[in-house]
Amino acid sequence: MARAPFIGRLYWREYIALFASLIFVFLEGFIRVITLGLPQPIIRFCYNRSRNLFNLLSSSQGRQARSKQRTIVSSVANASDFVDLCSLFGYYAEEHVVQTGDGYLLGLHRLGWKKGQEGLRVNTGEGSTLKPVVYMHHGLLMNSEVWICLTETERCLPFMLVEKGYDVWLGNNRGNKYSKKSTRSSPASNAFWDFSIDQFAFHDIPDSIEYVLATTSQSSLSYIGFSQGTAQAFATLSIHPNFNDKLDVFIALAPAMSPAGLHNSVVDALIKASPDVLFLAFGRRSILSSVTMWQAILYPPVFVRLIDMSLGFLFNWTGKNISTHQKLAAYPHLYSFTSTKSVVHWFQIIRNKCFQMYDDDTQAPLSLGATERYYKVTKFPTRNIKTPIVLVYGGSDSLVDIAVMLKELPRHTVAKEIPHFEHLDFLWAEHVDTLVFPQVFDALEAYAGRDHQQQKYLTNGRIIDTEPWRSYQGFSGDESSSPMPAEISEGKTRVERSSASRAGASVELVHHTSPAQLVGRREATTPASLSPSILRSDQKQDGVQKSKQRWSGSWLKGDRRHRRSGSTSSSRSTDSLVKFSEGGISIGVGKPMIGGINSPDLAQKDQIQNSNRRKS
Repeated sequence: MARAPFIGRLYWREYIALFASLIFVFLEGFIRVITLGLPQPIIRFCYNRSRNLFNLLSSSQGRQARSKQRTIVSSVANASDFVDLCSLFGYYAEEHVVQTGDGYLLGLHRLGWKKGQEGLRVNTGEGSTLKPVVYMHHGLLMNSEVWICLTETERCLPFMLVEKGYDVWLGNNRGNKYSKKSTRSSPASNAFWDFSIDQFAFHDIPDSIEYVLATTSQSSLSYIGFSQGTAQAFATLSIHPNFNDKLDVFIALAPAMSPAGLHNSVVDALIKASPDVLFLAFGRRSILSSVTMWQAILYPPVFVRLIDMSLGFLFNWTGKNISTHQKLAAYPHLYSFTSTKSVVHWFQIIRNKCFQMYDDDTQAPLSLGATERYYKVTKFPTRNIKTPIVLVYGGSDSLVDIAVMLKELPRHTVAKEIPHFEHLDFLWAEHVDTLVFPQVFDALEAYAGRDHQQQKYLTNGRIIDTEPWRSYQGFSGDESSSPMPAEISEGKTRVERSSASRAGASVELVHHTSPAQLVGRREATTPASLSPSILRSDQKQDGVQKSKQRWSGSWLKGDRRHRRSGSTSSSRSTDSLVKFSEGGISIGVGKPMIGGINSPDLAQKDQIQNSNRRKS
């Protein structure tokens, strides 16, 4: 039975919650207008009164603990920008600006030097030090500062990546603190804020990555995203097929694609309401811009309590994994500007339970037509993504529905759950360095610099199956926790055959696939080390060629990185070895075949050619 979309969309109790929330929004706006006209002495008076009230209600032990770490906490909290935060820990940072195709100027930050190596030339062409490139992107209502506003260097992922020899770049979305400028419109106009996730995917992410690759003279990089930064990568890779070859691996921390919903019924009612209602409540420019006002007039511990209460009210997050000192240092850097339209876009995604593009065609309030039969919002085709995807999500994150997410992602996606972790824990938790960082480092070690096309030709006519998700077992399923067929549980290999076009050779692609990899996406612990295995053509057992020669987890001779072209072939030498994990992929070369019949003459000729190559 058809019903009026606007009137019949919500239940009566949801309308009450909606109107109550609007009252709070308008009240907050009224207070903000008043505070804009207040002189500085009155603002300082409010700050001091809130501080005295907090100290009166807090315990003496809490006051003593805060005084011990007040220096580093206050230094991080009061740092004015990204460069100042880096200098607190002794790191040198560069600032870059990239112009998008539609005229927005985005700020980029670069951390490419260890302490004391600021004069070193990194990725600047001939004669410079070559380092693998990592690009990191923040979440909704954030900027690049959230990655580095920590109280210890060891818990700061960008700093640790720099120490491991990576050239680290951090991006920013249009409209935030570092990207609030355009060549076509002013931030004071509605046109400037007329953007959503669509524009992030069509312009911000691809243009930023192109700039980084051009500046570093690299052909590919590794992507690490947090929250909405992962959604932007999902969208970008799905609509830009050529970008799949420009990312070695996509590591998604607290991934966001199609959240199941929010905890609070008031906000849930807002999600189900018309986008026009949200624009009425928040305007058509930046959303929640009054946060900076509250931060200015409230004592920091009071501001932290207010943020914690808001996060618990909206998302049911407790924040128990983040220390109070870390909150005092990081929360002042938590908020940055974004458009109301981008938040409305998320509301549409949650309401429709679909990772879709922005819906500009809103229904008329009293329309009774079944418009869904004639109009369908374009989805992001995320199943088309070819880049290796590694998901690291929290077991207590209300914004992650991993089952729905995996259903919409390609089959090669692998995932790892961090039990009891909430959304913001992936940035600032006390044990983020021991629970999350190893997953990131293992994924980078396994994928960075490797081609993820399924097949690549080598110079001697052999084919290697370079699907890295088959060899990377840091996120494979749990072999002991699921029923499996006998042939899988026994660890039998699976052999695929394909014919090579070069020299008429027949090639066997031998996948030593573990039971966990065949079962699918299940949680497992990361092995202590990854050991590559290379299969030699003269070693056979039970009709399947197997490897007897194994190495430790170091890279062997040959170029670690190779250039990609538009074709699926590669000119890498067989001496340039690819790193594989134990139980992963091996190379097997069978007898040459013509029309499906073994040819001993060709086999003998191939052995002679291989012998000559080894001698040379």
